[in-house]
Amino acid sequence: MGLFDRLRGRRRRGPARGRDDGRRSTLDRGSQRADLSHLEQFVGSRRGVEGYVEPRTAVTETTIVLVAADGEWTRRRIDGPDVARKLSRDLAIPVYDAQVTGYPQRMRDWSSRQRQNRL
Repeated sequence: MGLFDRLRGRRRRGPARGRDDGRRSTLDRGSQRADLSHLEQFVGSRRGVEGYVEPRTAVTETTIVLVAADGEWTRRRIDGPDVARKLSRDLAIPVYDAQVTGYPQRMRDWSSRQRQNRL
């Protein structure tokens, strides 16, 4: 599939091209097992983690942002909102829709401190 086909949302049909679930393609890669492993490790090594699901766009697949109690955060691709809800149940963390709730202030504060530390 060429770049312009991806931008137009065209997908080649057939078993050799992977899933054909009727969704338009994005310019981003899909979720991989390494993404889920990273999320599991983040939750296992930090306190007070919450998840914020970001919707799929024309450029990126669905993502989830995990935010720890101290504001440290990480973002990874997931295979849709249903996977985010299942992941939150499995890891026993709350999950929110980022478009509805926005992000917590502690996340912005942590990012600001990281930028200041680099200077």
